[in-house]
Amino acid sequence: MYSIVSTAIIRGINSEPVQVEADVSDGMPMFEMVGFLAAEVKEARERVRAALRNFGYAIPAKRITVNLSPANIKKTGSAFDLPVAVAVLAALGVVKKERLSKLLVIGEIGLSGMVAPIEGALPIVADAGGHGFTHCMAPYGNLKEAEFIQDVQIVPVKNLKDVVTYLNEGRIFCCVPKKDAPLSNLNNVKSNESVDFSQINGQRLVRRASEVAAAGMHDLLMIGPPGAGKTMIARRIPTILPPMCDQERLELAKIYSVNGMLMQQGCSVDERPFRSPHHTVTPQGLVGGGLKPKPGEVTLAHNGVLFLDELAEFQKSTLELLRQPMEEKEVRLSRLQGSCSYPANFMLVAAMNPCPCGAYPDMNRCHCTQSAIDRYIGKISQPLLDRIDICVEASQLTYQELTAKMENESSEKIRERIGRAWRAQKERFLGSGILFNSKIPAERLKEICGITQKEEKFLEQVYKKTYLTARSYHKILRVSRTIADLEGCDSVKLEHISEAVCYRSFDKKYLERW
Repeated sequence: MYSIVSTAIIRGINSEPVQVEADVSDGMPMFEMVGFLAAEVKEARERVRAALRNFGYAIPAKRITVNLSPANIKKTGSAFDLPVAVAVLAALGVVKKERLSKLLVIGEIGLSGMVAPIEGALPIVADAGGHGFTHCMAPYGNLKEAEFIQDVQIVPVKNLKDVVTYLNEGRIFCCVPKKDAPLSNLNNVKSNESVDFSQINGQRLVRRASEVAAAGMHDLLMIGPPGAGKTMIARRIPTILPPMCDQERLELAKIYSVNGMLMQQGCSVDERPFRSPHHTVTPQGLVGGGLKPKPGEVTLAHNGVLFLDELAEFQKSTLELLRQPMEEKEVRLSRLQGSCSYPANFMLVAAMNPCPCGAYPDMNRCHCTQSAIDRYIGKISQPLLDRIDICVEASQLTYQELTAKMENESSEKIRERIGRAWRAQKERFLGSGILFNSKIPAERLKEICGITQKEEKFLEQVYKKTYLTARSYHKILRVSRTIADLEGCDSVKLEHISEAVCYRSFDKKYLERW
């Protein structure tokens, strides 16, 4: 007898349908699986055989052949266990085949016949409707993340008995909650309201630069001595970003699902992510990869902030991998068995000391040699530095600034201004695929900025005197457009450009030392 069951395999944060074919015939008793399978997929044969036996569905002495097609796609992961078991049961006549045509099946099986949750269930369920399926049989442990997909009926199963009961009788034993809750209720984690910009004294320049960066999703670099408040400010930048829309939450939830994070306690998709990897992070940990490509920190920070503290302590070769994701907002991973892409629309926030000891340019306190300073600063290449929109200096706080009881502006007030700037950008770029000023194409910059001859002449002087590159020139215009949006101006004025130029002057001062 022959049967076919539909399942899917993860590709990036999307899925591709896979057909599991089972054939049971007379001949030498054996259980064979084919179809370009990884080791863990081949092992499904033994897991399925033991699970069926322990649940009372002993496999007869027949020749069983299972094929996973298309055969040109490498099959990895444990999500094929349940589809293989269902295909074998259908081929043996234990379950009816009527409900299999519009049913997508995923899940891992233990030797006892219990169905275990899998990584990446949400992208598979989210794409099931687009692939023509009306029902999706998934492990009960994945129900929390799968139940928010509206166009597919979820059939949660805890064991093989639930599977057989549904396929033969159409009954679902597990309780399926109503799909009226927003995706933000995927967990009960509350935001950390104790972190707020009002707690930061002084650093007016860095506070302003952070607001401008957040308003246009520009990359930001802070350079200053230890203890100046760089990390403190960086950790508060997510609090001034407007909340995510449902589409952004779904994208983030897919990424977390592929990485197995949605099943972890305390994982939130309601807040914009803030990722802060240690400077010992590997290239694969930063941009993704491995034998089975997984998302890296740049993808886990999608629609949020990627904070690199002590930037100069990272391996230079690792930092250079950021250049392509910073430009394209996407990571493409190519491996022998195939390629995939992950979104990486993150806001880079970096902090570093001006020298190994952190005291430069105060030569009374700095004891670093010139060669040591050059080596330290030289770890940040000019091409990478050129891709950072805003670079500011964080000065050492005075005693009065440190101890004064100031009524600083709260994150909520700053977020309101940034929200207005975001709405202005949304209206401006409606239907163009552009979301923020940081991604305005070079050929449209002058049109969108609306600069006059006076601003044009000023930009020409700046370009000649500071030896800007074409990329940094365009970034000045993009930042100027964001500053104008914060002020509510339709066109970019001279004062907006002047402020944007100030955010490029500090990195040039350090480049001159190389």
